Amino acid sequence: MAELTGRDRLTAVEVDEVAGVFEAARLADERTGAGELPSFVARPGTHVLAEDNGRLVGYAHLDTDGDSNGHPVGEALVHPAARNRGVGTQLVQELLRLAGDREPRLWSHGNHPAAAAIAARLGLTKVREMRRMRWMAGDVPQPQLREGVRIRTFVPGQDEAAVIAVNHRAFSWHPEQGALTVEELLATERESWFDPAGFFLAVDAADRLLGFHWTKIHPGPPEAIGEVYVVGVDPDAQGGGLGKALTVIGMEHLRAAGLRSVMLYVESDNAPAVAVYSKLGFTVWDADVQYGH
Repeated sequence: MAELTGRDRLTAVEVDEVAGVFEAARLADERTGAGELPSFVARPGTHVLAEDNGRLVGYAHLDTDGDSNGHPVGEALVHPAARNRGVGTQLVQELLRLAGDREPRLWSHGNHPAAAAIAARLGLTKVREMRRMRWMAGDVPQPQLREGVRIRTFVPGQDEAAVIAVNHRAFSWHPEQGALTVEELLATERESWFDPAGFFLAVDAADRLLGFHWTKIHPGPPEAIGEVYVVGVDPDAQGGGLGKALTVIGMEHLRAAGLRSVMLYVESDNAPAVAVYSKLGFTVWDADVQYGH
């Protein structure tokens, strides 16, 4: 049995140790396009360290603030060398204990078989599926913009409030995306990967924001891959193909940057979005699943 320790925040040394476990797990599970340490290591909540003879073998985090539906959200990972020893079960049980009766949602990235087995053992069922779809570089259709709409790129220090307002309206139903704040967007602008040249805004003649496509480039390894990071359209501007037009503009940008493939995440029950992406040539790659009671 591993020794579990919980705390409110991690030290810089512990963050490095968790990064090592994350990278080992990512490579073992061949999670291309997931090459960055998840930001939850620096977020508020409860961090749980699993150690065996003084060596970190697993880590878990519970976002106690929860998603926009009030569910605490948990993540757990185990070093490949320490798998099949019950460490994952220990961590998940601890997350459930910490969440109490608040109906937590626990992520399984890639719907890992071991996570599915733990969920079944603990009486958890799949409550959400986030599909990851991939497009291999090929032809990109020409964007069709209705009259009066133009495309420009994001201007840091100017466009944050408008983007957050449209994002909130477009994703009011989404457990995470709809809760994005101006402060969080500003923090993301300080990340090394942020590039305003890949952040496209659709505006009307008065420069009012109608929708946006925020792209992202993952540098690898094994190779760089682009991402349709967020496509959001104001509900008042929907119905005219703006989301599709923004998507292909971002795809062309990523292809022009020399990327051979592009990925995206989409909720499995978002049938209209899945249909659009499928018609553009995206195919299901794998899926992230949330388990809960």
